[in-house]
Amino acid sequence: MLTRLVPRLDVKKTALFVCDMQEKFSKTNKFFTEVTQTAKRVIDTANILDIPIIVTEHYPKGLGPTVPELGLGEKVTRHPKTQFSMCIPEVVQSLEGKESVVLVGLEAHVCILHTTYSLIERGIDVNVVVDAVTARTLVDRKYGFKQLEQVGAVLTTSECVILRLVKDAAHPNFKEIQKIITPGILDSSLMDM
Repeated sequence: MLTRLVPRLDVKKTALFVCDMQEKFSKTNKFFTEVTQTAKRVIDTANILDIPIIVTEHYPKGLGPTVPELGLGEKVTRHPKTQFSMCIPEVVQSLEGKESVVLVGLEAHVCILHTTYSLIERGIDVNVVVDAVTARTLVDRKYGFKQLEQVGAVLTTSECVILRLVKDAAHPNFKEIQKIITPGILDSSLMDM
């Protein structure tokens, strides 16, 4: 079996994509609270490391805005969309000079999968943060991850991707980032899938 090397993450060549973490989905997606808390850890790290954060909202008129628990603030632009991929023209423009995307949000088998297809077709490495991605059903989440891996995404965890970005305990922001990762993820059956 041929194995693919997991590409390194370069902070200057990486963007964080936050996909459709909206109010209406909070009631219909499994483990939404845990996924939101984990996504916030990745967002906080991106802010510390000056990694651009790209946010989409799927049909916000009907599905509501991005949940405030992510702590995105007003400076992060939210891009409305109706297609399943986040790669609408405004988002694609923000990929200039980027080689990797860290991807969090909803839903594993739909918008996360379609976004991954679009990014890989553009030659971008995709790192899907499994503890920051969910779906309405755990079956869709599980098989969404299988498909993501088949198309070439790197499946990773929040702590793993954060430490891949920092690379060294001597990093000037390591102490600040250590406070983000030290509490760990919530104990749930989210990772049993």
